[in-house]
Amino acid sequence: MTLGISHDHVGITVTDEDLEATIAWYARHLGFGVERRFASHGTTFVFLTAGGVRIELLAGAVRRAGEPVDDVLRSMDPSRLHHFCLAVEDLDAAVSELRDSGVPLVGGPMDVPAIGRRIAFVTDNVGTLIELSASSGPAPGRETRR
Repeated sequence: MTLGISHDHVGITVTDEDLEATIAWYARHLGFGVERRFASHGTTFVFLTAGGVRIELLAGAVRRAGEPVDDVLRSMDPSRLHHFCLAVEDLDAAVSELRDSGVPLVGGPMDVPAIGRRIAFVTDNVGTLIELSASSGPAPGRETRR
């Protein structure tokens, strides 16, 4: 079966109280801008974009995320998305810039030979785990489908 799939966005739930701070975090630390904001079905939706990446913030969470993550390898929680990944041109420069702006590193940088990538992990203001990956093209053994 061929579905013609492409990636559209990642959705992150936040509380109403955390919405503006989360928009500001993604703008300040990762260069995202607001593409669209609207209310529907009693929830505020905000699409953030940077390059070809889209994040949808859904301001309807009834509680804040759990404790902040401080170790990526101990952060597995089956009740939520574990992480999403952003490709960066220069991993070391990205990590350095984020550290300089007060974003804590929670994993890496580390080499993952099985996929031919170098990665690191940070969290946003509400604890969403974000993987940063050196953008060296598709991982070995992985074809790009068109």
